[in-house]
Amino acid sequence: MSNNYRPHLFVLPEDRADSEVANGFLKYPFLASRVMRVLNPAGGWLKVIEDFESNEIAKMRLYPERFMVLLFDFDNHVDRIDFAKGKVPLDIAERVFILGSLLDPENLSSAGLGKFEVIGFALAKDCREDTNNVWGHELLRHNASELQRLRKHIHPILFA
Repeated sequence: MSNNYRPHLFVLPEDRADSEVANGFLKYPFLASRVMRVLNPAGGWLKVIEDFESNEIAKMRLYPERFMVLLFDFDNHVDRIDFAKGKVPLDIAERVFILGSLLDPENLSSAGLGKFEVIGFALAKDCREDTNNVWGHELLRHNASELQRLRKHIHPILFA
């Protein structure tokens, strides 16, 4: 991980599967991997939010160049994004993104998108090329507005 005082991205995943997707993203060869870090899985979508509130908010205030992705499964409850956004303080809201599969990453694999790291790799490719080949999948397209915000802020950092 590079300097905390330069732009960087942390990903807080729900579980091992989400962590593997994030690590696949990290393996994309055109990604500046030194500016991205995948944190340990929290152990549930509510635990992602709890961990964020108890451990990450203060650090984000300390490091204004830090961006954060809260990565969890929506388990077919897209209203979870509104719940999670309600837990993000306004002073850092522009730097926090909430993403995840509509169901869970296992469903992405069974839908033919490959193993978790392959999915993450393809998502990174989509981000770099500004395409929606994988992000447009029915289990991921609910991320569209967050993805648009993420691309605007993160693209110059990750794909410089």
